[in-house]
Amino acid sequence: MQNFFETLKKSFFPGPKAEPLPPGIYHYQAPEDDPLNYRLHLRLEEGGAGLLIINAATVLHLNQTAAEYAYHIVRQTPLEDAIESIQRRYDVSRTDILNDFSNLKEQIQTLIELPDLDPVTYMDMDRHAPYSDAITAPYRLDCAITYQVPESASTEVAPIQRVDRELTTQEWKDILSKAWQAGIPHVIFTGGEPTLREDLAELIAAAEENGQVTGIVTDGYKLSDSNYLHTLLSAGLDHTLIVLQPEDEKSWESLASFSFWSETMDEDLFVAVHLTLTDENKHNFQSLIEKLALAGVTAISLSTNSKSLTQELKNAQEFAYAKDLELVWDIPVPYSALNPIALELENAEEEVNTVSGAGRGWLYIEPDGDILPGQGINQVLGNFLRDEWEMIWQAAKTFWE
Repeated sequence: MQNFFETLKKSFFPGPKAEPLPPGIYHYQAPEDDPLNYRLHLRLEEGGAGLLIINAATVLHLNQTAAEYAYHIVRQTPLEDAIESIQRRYDVSRTDILNDFSNLKEQIQTLIELPDLDPVTYMDMDRHAPYSDAITAPYRLDCAITYQVPESASTEVAPIQRVDRELTTQEWKDILSKAWQAGIPHVIFTGGEPTLREDLAELIAAAEENGQVTGIVTDGYKLSDSNYLHTLLSAGLDHTLIVLQPEDEKSWESLASFSFWSETMDEDLFVAVHLTLTDENKHNFQSLIEKLALAGVTAISLSTNSKSLTQELKNAQEFAYAKDLELVWDIPVPYSALNPIALELENAEEEVNTVSGAGRGWLYIEPDGDILPGQGINQVLGNFLRDEWEMIWQAAKTFWE
């Protein structure tokens, strides 16, 4: 898998810069007789970079060169016309253009067919500064659809005092449509505990119908019910982050049951597990990571609830790499733990807006529709239901500029 992604990233190298193509969103739906039965959405940025959304399941970040090839694939430009257009704009031979088209088409096909794929993939972009370019909209919307928590959990883990009501199903659907029209390709449903909303599958289906990639952040308890899990998968769920409570045996049992059902399902689902490093578990934290690896977990998210544990967290990161675990670093977690982006920061409070991508790479919506730059950053930029998108995005730009 890693070799494939390295090949993918190296397939396109920026040549002499041409004027970027016009920004916009473009769509292609394969005909019914196509055995791959796929759909593509391409979002071109003002600077020429792009986002290619494959089957509403994978967001592929493209540099300007790769984005231009993708543009012709999505627009179904006749090959000779595409070659002529690229030759006019770049100093590249016909043979190289044909090879690049062939490579990109093969890579798209591979991404369509790969099981359990990470929802976000980068092509020839700097992974350490993914939110530094000028963009027309964030890449992701984190939707806290409820601040409800299970009866066994403390209400202190969710800021229920911040909201006076929860949006209705239709209001959330309106928000998802508004986000899609603004060009936001990726939606994560979080909380609180999102599976406590009876309409979660309906909201996932609405995002899927738009063409958005969807994920959930959950304690995983309800996912041990195979019927419920199948309902979410059938609605179009692409990935999930399970927040493990290592001291709770029920949490381990749920994870084991979910792992069994996910292995026997035909649908593809990327699964990661989140662990929070604390003073109480710091001495056996690496053994918890090893236990997850032995259980068949392939991707984990790490955070800490104490800045004094920064070095221990970095050590845990290296240990996870040594166990061949993929580290998911920018998926939100509920208010019961810090965002995993803390792993990348020396001083989260000073650098949160420039490094983590809060307010730029993603926005966070509370259960009443108020929008924040990111989870826990209590600066209201507007209300996604009531306010115009242009006003919200301008407020976000003010935050991170």
